[in-house]
Amino acid sequence: MLVSYNWLKDYVNLDLSAAELADKITKSGIEVEIVESLNKGITGVVVGHVLECVQHPNADKLRVCKVDLGEEAPVQIVCGAPNVAAGQKVPVAKVGAVLPGNFKIKKAKLRGEASNGMICSLTELGVEGKLVPKEYSSGIFVMPSDAEIGSDALSYLNLDDYVLELGLTPNRADCLNMLGVAYEVAAILNEELRLPEVQVQTSGEKASDYVSVTVDAKEDNPYYGAMIIKNITIAPSPLWMQNRLVAAGIRPINNVVDITNYVLLEYGQPLHAFDYDRLGSKEILVRRAKAGEEMVTLDDAKRKLGANHLVITNGKEPVAVAGVMGGATSEVQDDTTTVLLEAAYFEGIRVRSASKDLGLRSEASSRYEKGIDRNRVYDAAYRAASLMAQYAGGEVAQGIVEAGERLVPEGKAEVTQTRINTLLGTEIEGEQISDILKRLRFEFDVHGENYIVTVPSRRPDITIDADLVEEVGRIYGYDRIPTTYLLTEGRPGGLSPYQAARRKVMRYMEGTGLYQAVTYALTTPEKSNAFTFSQEQENVHSIKVSHPMSEERSTLRSTLVPQLLEVLKHNHHRSIDDVGIFEISSVFFAHEQSLSVLPEEKTYLSGALTGLWSIHPWQGEKKKIDFFVVKGILEGLFEELGLHSRISFESESLPGMHPGRTAVVKLDSIVVGFIGQIHPGTQKEWDLNESYVFELDLDQLLGASVEPTVYQTLPRFPSITRDIAVVVDQNLPAGDLNTVIHEAGGELLKESSLFDLYEGERMEEGKKSLAFSLKYYDPERTLTDEEVTKAHENILRSLEERFGASLRK
Repeated sequence: MLVSYNWLKDYVNLDLSAAELADKITKSGIEVEIVESLNKGITGVVVGHVLECVQHPNADKLRVCKVDLGEEAPVQIVCGAPNVAAGQKVPVAKVGAVLPGNFKIKKAKLRGEASNGMICSLTELGVEGKLVPKEYSSGIFVMPSDAEIGSDALSYLNLDDYVLELGLTPNRADCLNMLGVAYEVAAILNEELRLPEVQVQTSGEKASDYVSVTVDAKEDNPYYGAMIIKNITIAPSPLWMQNRLVAAGIRPINNVVDITNYVLLEYGQPLHAFDYDRLGSKEILVRRAKAGEEMVTLDDAKRKLGANHLVITNGKEPVAVAGVMGGATSEVQDDTTTVLLEAAYFEGIRVRSASKDLGLRSEASSRYEKGIDRNRVYDAAYRAASLMAQYAGGEVAQGIVEAGERLVPEGKAEVTQTRINTLLGTEIEGEQISDILKRLRFEFDVHGENYIVTVPSRRPDITIDADLVEEVGRIYGYDRIPTTYLLTEGRPGGLSPYQAARRKVMRYMEGTGLYQAVTYALTTPEKSNAFTFSQEQENVHSIKVSHPMSEERSTLRSTLVPQLLEVLKHNHHRSIDDVGIFEISSVFFAHEQSLSVLPEEKTYLSGALTGLWSIHPWQGEKKKIDFFVVKGILEGLFEELGLHSRISFESESLPGMHPGRTAVVKLDSIVVGFIGQIHPGTQKEWDLNESYVFELDLDQLLGASVEPTVYQTLPRFPSITRDIAVVVDQNLPAGDLNTVIHEAGGELLKESSLFDLYEGERMEEGKKSLAFSLKYYDPERTLTDEEVTKAHENILRSLEERFGASLRK
């Protein structure tokens, strides 16, 4: 819905800017997607009066005009528009003016004649070509004769207006019209609402003498009304009306058609004007179309109708598709003198069906589909009739010829003060609730703390107590509602331990510098079981979707890694080669090929990294991502979860992974994931650079029991550091030695870290040297050399016994 800020002022006092109003509307629950200024940077455009217009002596298609701009003397302007003529009031961009696109007007000479300005068309002033009235589509715009010479032309053309585009949800069809928006804004701002005053003077003739109305399809058309307006003079509609239609994205046609469109925008009630003399009878019959029946619509296209389409007929043949579009045979034309004005209520489902089948979607059909206010149909008809009498010289016949019930009863809804405050988490007083309901123009009765509300017909979305709670919350102000938890059995809610731990994992991964990715849960059968790390993944069946969108999205995944590799590939093809991402999402396992057994759903944490991990150009330092960078990320995660002492990494060969740079991750003795480099052959298949991935069974990690965190005071006594270098078999993992070192070091050994690996010429074949730095201390006393030496020798002895290690000399 496009809402003109200037038009809205007719109904509500607005003492704030369009941007401020948009902010308040958005905070009340209706999103304002765009606030567009119709002045596209225009300055210096005034109303000019063409005093003279003569043929250019040196050009057939140019005219030399003398134009009064309200200054001391007229100026000469050369104009190429075919419709420029003496006596016209026109928009003129003076010398120094700026038009859309930062186009500056300067003094010029055109074929030897001086030109001091520019007489403008509407497109040159920023109006879309499809919205310009046909008579001005190929020339300048001619303004009303009462326009003040020298005044700002933008105000006459409504180009000083702002248009607010509302992103309405389906339940808020009440704001698909200016009056509905006015009700909303008046409630938000707590301002008075001014509704149009409609007065119609009727002639002595009766509408019933001119037409009869019969409805066969009463379920599709519960109400149909017809008015007769005689002695119409077809002419352009007034400029103010044209401006408002253009602001709403509708092209002005003529006064009669423009009035029906204007009332559509104002009341939300679609109307249609038939040329009474071209109707072909004095009867209106509403019925279902006959299968294969044809008619020509206003767009001059022949339409074949179906038996499920509702049509308006003259008793014999269709003259309109109900709620969608009129027929060409009864169209209002320049010689029309009598109009039959249709104001009806059609069921949205029927209109939607015809609109979709015929490929016709209009402002009218979109409103019928979403629902209109049936109780406003009559008022809208009289509003249009009054405007036709005023601006088309029409004479309105008495009465409205009707079929069906005009009015429907208004609904009821109840809510209590306690219910409102419980759901909103507020302490809104009863007086405030009453004030909010009054601002919404809801009638209500109060019995104790119970509010019985009569729901106006314009708000069919309000049916239950929760709807009233929402209305109170919107007008009270969502931004004023405090942050609270819903009470459950008297206790405040909160995150479960699993939810809190999962959130901690996500925040940790983001803190390491990785970006979170969200990928499809559907993939190909080949990718669904790739990069497996456990026996469970290998013994599962593919879970195929019954009706997949495509072959690429046909199977539920049992691993996240392929999707993350697709992200790396997507970035690599766009020359983005330094990428680190992670995803926490679901994977699926089917242990039986049976539709009666639901697949198991588990949560995995996966990551993929490639390129540089850090770079310091000034120091000339670069750190590439490698196995140990990724391992360090995971070790930090396990430390965060309190599982570091129970985690081990063991070398393993896995499908699609580098055989010497891959390890499984174990929690105690259970495999819970893997880490490693993608196999060079696999990298080539995926068109990737050197890449590393990891995947963890997050459910197992977060479900593991964790010892309570114990805090220790900072040591007050000095520590002693000793290094040890041992020679061991080349295939022995350093982690195994580190485990034995901690076991043998006892309580005095607090830290151990590997700082050197040597495999060189002086080393025996099949052997390697590993050097560890060991730190000893006691928080209660200073250690002696004898105590440290004893612990140190015990470590060396244990390494010799377990692994045949020898001290490197």
